[in-house]
Amino acid sequence: MKREKVKVAKLAENPNNPRLLKADKKNKLEKSIKEFPEMLEARPIVVNKDYTILGGNMRYKALVASGVKEADVLVVDWSEDKQREFIIKDNVGFGEWDWDDLATWDQEELIDWGMELPEVNEKGEVIEAEVEFSEYLDEQHNYVVLYFDNRIDWLQAETHFNLKSVNAKRSNGKPWSKGIGRVINGAKYLKKLTENV
Repeated sequence: MKREKVKVAKLAENPNNPRLLKADKKNKLEKSIKEFPEMLEARPIVVNKDYTILGGNMRYKALVASGVKEADVLVVDWSEDKQREFIIKDNVGFGEWDWDDLATWDQEELIDWGMELPEVNEKGEVIEAEVEFSEYLDEQHNYVVLYFDNRIDWLQAETHFNLKSVNAKRSNGKPWSKGIGRVINGAKYLKKLTENV
């Protein structure tokens, strides 16, 4: 491994990066970079010998948007398998916040630093966030997720919906995952339901 300072233009986004950066989070990251640039030196972007990003894709996007010209990188010479493993392990959140401890911090500062604080009830207990459903009609796909905590219910749903094994692919055509068909055509199923009424 070696550390370098390179032109941001020399870096290449990883086409196999499974992480996304939504606009609000990107804005927070850009603000963070502008207000605390020393953070970038303390946490270099991890790249392979071709300068393809393995760790720090979101920081890279924020750097480009912020007009930063140079970045600290850590160049690693790892096998393809180790690179793929790092991409996932680098983004897995193993820890959780200690909300009782954070309650003693300045809440406005935490929010300003990009932290999303949970709602708490009158007892000071964290309220679990409800799932938000979109009200926009212009989305490409709408879906419902069914969760089963036992095999019998799953087998009934599998039979009822006539689910088959499917292979999902990434936008670049490479295989992503394989599993029992968890996605069904909603319009066809609604038609089937109304025919049986």
